Amino acid sequence: MGVAHHASFVPWLEMARTEALRALGRTYAQMEADGVYLVVTNLDIRYRRPARYDDVLRVSCRAEIAGRARLRHHYVVELVETGDQRTSRLDDQPLATGSTELACVDGQGRPVSMPAWLSELIPDRAGARD
Repeated sequence: MGVAHHASFVPWLEMARTEALRALGRTYAQMEADGVYLVVTNLDIRYRRPARYDDVLRVSCRAEIAGRARLRHHYVVELVETGDQRTSRLDDQPLATGSTELACVDGQGRPVSMPAWLSELIPDRAGARD
């Protein structure tokens, strides 16, 4: 059909989430070395328009505290450049929006409170709740 399969968006969101953590000064590998793991407990994607082969996309990610052991991420997938130079599909409308909720767990998969260093890295604490 010439469009990206809907499942392709899930790894794109994960890459954005991983890079957002890196931009805050930590890598996921460092977090795991500290015994902190984040598991996805909820995923929501709203598809608005298709991504096509060879399109250049930007996936932005914003995190917020969603509880003592939970993080929520919000995503916007935007078209930056079309792969098909014959058509111009650029506008201000996102291709997709989404969110994930992640639980903080230990090495055995049991829920644990988010470590202070992780909650301190999240710039927007307005979404915090108990």
